[in-house]
Amino acid sequence: MRTYVFEDILKRVLEFNGYKVKHVMNITDVGHLTSDADEGEDKIEKGAKREGKTAWAIADFYTQAFKKDLTELNIEEPKVWCKATDHIKEQIKLIKKLEKRGFAYKTVDGVYFDTSLLPDYGKLTNLKNQELRAGARVEVGDKKNITDFALWKFSPAMSQRQMEWKSPWGVGFPGWHIECSAMSAKYLGQPFDIHCGGIDHVPVHHTNEIAQSEAAENKPLANYWLHGEFLLTNEAKMAKSEGNFLTLETIKAKGFSPLAYRYLLLQTHYRKQLNFSWEALEAAQNGLNRLYHTVSVISSVIPSEAEESLADQFTELVNNDLNLPEALALIWTSLKNQKISLKTVLLFDEVLGLDIKNKIAEIKKSGEQISPEIKKLIIERDLARKNKDWTKSDELRKKLEELGYEVKDNKIN
Repeated sequence: MRTYVFEDILKRVLEFNGYKVKHVMNITDVGHLTSDADEGEDKIEKGAKREGKTAWAIADFYTQAFKKDLTELNIEEPKVWCKATDHIKEQIKLIKKLEKRGFAYKTVDGVYFDTSLLPDYGKLTNLKNQELRAGARVEVGDKKNITDFALWKFSPAMSQRQMEWKSPWGVGFPGWHIECSAMSAKYLGQPFDIHCGGIDHVPVHHTNEIAQSEAAENKPLANYWLHGEFLLTNEAKMAKSEGNFLTLETIKAKGFSPLAYRYLLLQTHYRKQLNFSWEALEAAQNGLNRLYHTVSVISSVIPSEAEESLADQFTELVNNDLNLPEALALIWTSLKNQKISLKTVLLFDEVLGLDIKNKIAEIKKSGEQISPEIKKLIIERDLARKNKDWTKSDELRKKLEELGYEVKDNKIN
């Protein structure tokens, strides 16, 4: 979900700058094999066997789960959802165009793209200088080149897949890459403005998208490419293949808010790796609670000149390659110095997506009901101050702030 939060920030920043954004997101409900080398089982078919459901039911279940996660992370939905299984005709049409132009050839297990015909194949990741050797990464089989990839895969002999279609080359299913090219062309045209994804998509998936799209149309696929870095756990990539992935449900089960995870992600630039830990998530939860409580009591009146200057600084930061860590720091500094109004915070939250307006409304509606545990800490701190134990008083104040409460000591006449 880190990738989708980064993409949501990008979309929000563009809209913050006054752009109209047509956001298209595809659902890969067929064709993505367990190996990037066009080998192994289709992930949807494999899931169907594992869970005793139809492939269609599996695809729908995880699509709905994904959409639920987007909602809980306050990620805006795309304008267009498109499923690979709804666009088989478009994919076959694109493969036929590649075949007509001489880029496609047939093998015993499918139709492949001939990467040797593109002098700049792999330009997104500089594959040309990586000295790929036949057999070094994948089994070549009937492929002409090690980097050739499947456009269409034939259904296995002596068995029937749940998801398969007739084609000019035989019964089968589309390759993972072809569906993205076909759907982006349908809804965005070619070239379109921005293509996003995780950094792991660069060497294979996005490289192959570029190859087939540009071979078919003889023009760029997209004008700009933005990739989000990995989320790590114990310094290792978090992924299903590594067996170390966490879900949003796991986070919720431990008592954390999904928005605390979003807040954690905002504190690290999208192009930097982030090591996940429960300690870091707890700190993010405390920081987010503190933000909500601090904003709920700030004044809505400050000089307009300061507002304009602050808005300019914020805009400059988020426009500088989505520099959210520094934009957050700017907000905290302004809150600490009481140089920001509620109106401006809510304006900035159009980019942050932390649902501040609704959260502070909940706080005010609850009447700032403080738990017995918090009241106990406040009493302990008051007692420490009376005893002039300033060290303990400061420790308790910091603990309260970590829990989302700001402590102010006012003189009483």
